[in-house]
Amino acid sequence: MRLERRVPRPADLAPLMSFKKFERDGRARRLAKAHTIGDLRSIAKRRTPQGAFDYTDGAAEAELSLARARQAFLDIEFHPAILRDVSAVDTSVEIAGGSSALPFAIAPTGFTRMMHSEGERAGASAARSAGIPFSLSTVGTTSPEGVAEMSPDGRNWFQLYMQKDRDKSMDLVNRAAQSGFDTLLVTVDVPVAGARLRDSYNGFTIPPQLTPKTVLNAIPRPEWWINFLTTEPLTFASLSEWDGTIGELLDALFDPTITFEDLEWIRDQWPGQVFVKGIQTVADARKVTDLGVDGIVLSNHGGRQLDRAPIPFHLLPEVRKDLGPDAQIIVDTGIMSGADIVAALAMGADFTMIGRAYLYGLMAGGREGVDRTIAILRQEIVRTMKLLGVASINELNPDHVTQLQRLTPRGR
Repeated sequence: MRLERRVPRPADLAPLMSFKKFERDGRARRLAKAHTIGDLRSIAKRRTPQGAFDYTDGAAEAELSLARARQAFLDIEFHPAILRDVSAVDTSVEIAGGSSALPFAIAPTGFTRMMHSEGERAGASAARSAGIPFSLSTVGTTSPEGVAEMSPDGRNWFQLYMQKDRDKSMDLVNRAAQSGFDTLLVTVDVPVAGARLRDSYNGFTIPPQLTPKTVLNAIPRPEWWINFLTTEPLTFASLSEWDGTIGELLDALFDPTITFEDLEWIRDQWPGQVFVKGIQTVADARKVTDLGVDGIVLSNHGGRQLDRAPIPFHLLPEVRKDLGPDAQIIVDTGIMSGADIVAALAMGADFTMIGRAYLYGLMAGGREGVDRTIAILRQEIVRTMKLLGVASINELNPDHVTQLQRLTPRGR
């Protein structure tokens, strides 16, 4: 068939050749190109010195725990229901005695101002704006008072590493309570620091020390160094100063003598909700619940402590079955998308936490990067729920997802 052709008229071409408006703000321009958490990670890697990036990105020893946790979320199959009205989706949940607009919180992360000079202040303010909880770490680089100042009416949680100096630990806990923090996350999987080999190979110290390698690595990343050198000196929520490797710092801080009796005592000191973070067996989930804590966090510390540790997402169904429907269960480790979050909720979690995903956004663009992380996850959660035929979080159930089996235990 012969097509009739003609000379195009300018009026016909104009609508087809409109140019996108140029974004003058470089930060906004690069963040707009990020459509997944993986995209934010790529931007973060380009803009952050290797030591700080590897501290965030890495895990313990061969990093098998982290790889397996991420693979577990990839090894799922969704089961969508059709012909449901999903014109409006409700992503809000109730957790730890309060509400959250989305089914995830920002997890506690250490040394956060090492990743970006805006640090915890960016995370807390972004969480407040999004209506989700923010968690401050014992080894955070902003004080409880600083977080409360940035997010006075936000939901702020405090994560406790019980230190060898228990008076100092409880003073920090009291400061968090007085600053309006509503939930205490007692972390119990850190009798000693895990072997984070990337940090050892990089010679990563607090504060960073200049070597020929770090100088060469800094040349293409001037913004990070300018921000680091021209903002307030690095300080910590739990100590005034330190000069050594991160592993040495953590080993100096962590108390390997803490027991279940200590957990009971800590629970009685805190006026709000108490969750135990770092649960990795059904038996321990049952035991701390029987002690009267308000909830648990299934976590292997992002793969940063014991390598080859249990996979929290795989453990979830068994723990839910043992503890029953009323127990509050949060899941973290390995979450890199909104679909991962939806899968965890369907398998029995009440809530989730994001650590690296938040830090990738922070490194990529400060406060705006954290906003972008939250926006990406929100969009993925809503889209996944609609495609599953689910209009609210409480409609999700195990019928919506199957955990495909890759690693199976051999007979004993």
